[in-house]
Amino acid sequence: MAKTNKTKRPQLIKQEEQIGDIEDLFSEEDTHKIRTSLLEWYDENQRDLPWRTSTKKSENGENVQEEEEEEKRAYGVWVSEVMLQQTRVQTVIDYYNRWMLKWPTLQHLSQASLEEVNEMWAGLGYYRRARFLLEGAKMIVAEGSEFPNTVFALRKVPGIGDYTAGAIASIAFKQVVPVVDGNVVRVLARLKAISTNPKDKTTVKNFWKLAAQLVDPSRPGDFNQSLMELGATLCTPLNPNCTSCPVSSQCRALHNSRNDESVMVMDYPMKVVKAKQRNDFSTVSVVEISRSQDRLQQTKSNSRVLLVKRPDEGLLAGLWEFPCVTLDEEADLSMRRKLIDQLLKKLFKLNPPKNCNVISRELVGEFVHVFSHIRRKIYVELLVLHLKGGKHVLFKEDDINATDWKLLDCEAVSRMGLTSSVRKVYSMVQKFKQDGTSNNSVPLRKRPKCS
Repeated sequence: MAKTNKTKRPQLIKQEEQIGDIEDLFSEEDTHKIRTSLLEWYDENQRDLPWRTSTKKSENGENVQEEEEEEKRAYGVWVSEVMLQQTRVQTVIDYYNRWMLKWPTLQHLSQASLEEVNEMWAGLGYYRRARFLLEGAKMIVAEGSEFPNTVFALRKVPGIGDYTAGAIASIAFKQVVPVVDGNVVRVLARLKAISTNPKDKTTVKNFWKLAAQLVDPSRPGDFNQSLMELGATLCTPLNPNCTSCPVSSQCRALHNSRNDESVMVMDYPMKVVKAKQRNDFSTVSVVEISRSQDRLQQTKSNSRVLLVKRPDEGLLAGLWEFPCVTLDEEADLSMRRKLIDQLLKKLFKLNPPKNCNVISRELVGEFVHVFSHIRRKIYVELLVLHLKGGKHVLFKEDDINATDWKLLDCEAVSRMGLTSSVRKVYSMVQKFKQDGTSNNSVPLRKRPKCS
């Protein structure tokens, strides 16, 4: 079908408003058909995922829960739902399996440290999610209570919002409550041909009303998962498979598209323009502390890499990185090095040539790393220092706590759970040391292989 043009769009919206207002609920007949069709489809087509269990009808018609205990199931649902936020299913599977192997119960997780959790989470991004999981586990266990089993109680746990609370309550505890995530919004918007802004507060409330009406009272968890599964596998943003959809006969968007060639199912929900990403800049110094003053005698065994811990609040809170300075505007090489020098002097009293010698200092390269709301250009340098008097003299200062920095060899750094951007920095440095060229493809003089 041809894509709708701009001149027809206002007319399309008027037609939709006449067909059905956003606040109209599903009819009893449609509700019954949608529940029945979706659950039958889900039972036959659900993906085999490690966190997923379902309730099925036994011979006497009663629901049989396949999980050994509700609390264990609730914990697994919680972990999986948090990991799945902003992350693809295929990426989450391995992380989930490793997490549950290390911390199989809420009690096990409550005994973990933030550093352990961050290392396990490294690469998933949005690290606040991991911190909230840990804080929530500690809070529940500290209060000596059972796992919260209602939406109201779950909302009191750090990091659990309306969606996660609904998912846990319905899937683990069979509470007849709805869930609304991006997949559900898309399915509902198409079923009801809702063209209004899906981010609008009133619209969001109405999506929750529609979802609440549809929840199957006998299998709420399975029904909620079926809605999400439909959005993830068939009712996708760009290529909906309407011919295989179990609820296509109830879909107003499909009906509209068949009656007006200017309308497409993909027109629903309305595409919202994302906020423009903020640009900033960061200069990172991979500081190697070498026992030797001779550049040619540097080896893996006589040098260590300096890492510092980020503050416990803000972006990437509590995670490990190389010394860096973030700027709102571009800075030349001289200014970047000056800012790094100031940081190292402030944190560690590094003050060449007074208490250390600079063995080498070279620009390694640059790259762009995109966070959810920030586009950051990162400059990378390698700074090799020799300390006068040894590290025990240099790091005895009280200005930085011993738990806020580490000196590690290459193998230990490689084993750490570093964020993707920090690991990219270290990979660039390792490549630079091996072949003597920067990641900007600018030839640099050959250097000996060293650590």
